[in-house]
Amino acid sequence: MLFNSYSFIFLFLPIVFIGAFCLGRYSHRLAALWLGAASLTFYAVWDTHFVYLLLTSIIFNYAAGYWIGISVASKASKRVLLAAVTFNLVLLGYFKYTNFFIDSANHFFGHNISALNIILPLGISFFTFTQIAFLVDVYRGIARETNFIHYLLFVTYFPHLIAGPVLHHKQMMPQFANPLTYRINTENVSVGLTIFVLGLSKKVFIADNLAEYATPIFNTAASGEVLMMLEAWVGALAYTLQLYFDFSGYSDMAIGISLMFNVRLPLNFDSPYKSTSIIDFWRRWHMTLSAFLRDYLYFPLGGNRKGTLRRYTNLIVTMLLGGLWHGAGWTYIVWGGLHGLYLMINHAWRELKARLGWSDGGKLAKLIAGAITFLAVVVAWVFFRAENLSTAISMLSSMAGMHGVMEKFSPIRDAMKLILPCLVMVWYLPNINEMMKSYKSSWNDIAERNTPLSAPHTLFYRVLCRKLTPLIAMVCGLLLFVTLLELGTNKASEFLYYQF
Repeated sequence: MLFNSYSFIFLFLPIVFIGAFCLGRYSHRLAALWLGAASLTFYAVWDTHFVYLLLTSIIFNYAAGYWIGISVASKASKRVLLAAVTFNLVLLGYFKYTNFFIDSANHFFGHNISALNIILPLGISFFTFTQIAFLVDVYRGIARETNFIHYLLFVTYFPHLIAGPVLHHKQMMPQFANPLTYRINTENVSVGLTIFVLGLSKKVFIADNLAEYATPIFNTAASGEVLMMLEAWVGALAYTLQLYFDFSGYSDMAIGISLMFNVRLPLNFDSPYKSTSIIDFWRRWHMTLSAFLRDYLYFPLGGNRKGTLRRYTNLIVTMLLGGLWHGAGWTYIVWGGLHGLYLMINHAWRELKARLGWSDGGKLAKLIAGAITFLAVVVAWVFFRAENLSTAISMLSSMAGMHGVMEKFSPIRDAMKLILPCLVMVWYLPNINEMMKSYKSSWNDIAERNTPLSAPHTLFYRVLCRKLTPLIAMVCGLLLFVTLLELGTNKASEFLYYQF
């Protein structure tokens, strides 16, 4: 079931909302159980068979977490942790990477092993990483959960289940245990609905329309046809912006839906294309995954505590595995490796500047840094989107002008009519979390871990970052109406991060 579907908007969401708050008047436990059951139903709409897999994973990890908790800091707890993490990784590896390793073995070693008939369970990467983080936190003594209903809800909570964010125990459990969570809060409902509508409109009107330019161009490159430079750049920029508005739209919708239930999800997206460095980019893009890779992979590998060479090695390993997490393919691995290389260069540049006593420079220096960062991100996205490495190389060679500049003017002109306004939006307008900052719509806001407004002094920020008014409510209502009409004329497309 998709957020951008009539069945979710008119059937699932109203029923779950009414049921949760009606039951919450009599029993917080029943309301939490209702939300957990609704989340399992949400997952079962895709495929009922994998509900059993999800429940098995939840029961196993709950039992492992309980066992680790009662024997914390002992050899037994460490053995249980290692066994449980191994179980989770084997489960993830079987479904997500088995055929990738078979294909790679056939290619590199000349084998002829047949691929297995394996269907990737929806959201397996997200609920696996969420539970691994929980087990490690229990072992470290910073998490503990004995309420199975709350744990079930923690893992399956439907706004995050399919495409994130990756959740942590400390972020969610206090909210599930708070009695006020199960009482209707009209302000949270109105703000959450507003955020949902804005996120939905980004997905329907911007991301899906950008796909109409990105998909044919990448498909043309995949077919072996050589693209001209401007065509290739239109495809790369269209996909770069499509992924941005698709992922940010989903993240906004998830935060908005959750806020209607008085639960604040962690921020997962914070205007990453405004970044002036790759380090800054990864603090803004898929923020919960970045934090997971940092806290549970990069730091345990040694982080930056064992010298420069070891630091760079850890960066490369972390980003390679981060790329592999996104998909079972060499294009994802190259994408991760590129970002690892970018991070190495970024850290080396910062160290050089510090030794030479150079400052960060003024506005022009930041503008140049932002342009270089954006260009590097676009180049990496070509590998992320391409079907294979040869398609990515073909796209990049065309972008470099090796096959001519331009052949078809009209499609490029039409695409730029959408691409240029989108670039203005991502570079100069506040994001939805910034627009709603006074309402503390995300967990980062209530935990005081939010980022400052990117440019609060500009006219755009003064106009858009303000309290909700009846006029704004009317505009959002009209926007919802128009968006629903658009959903009726076009088949709802899946969110890009559903495949991960």
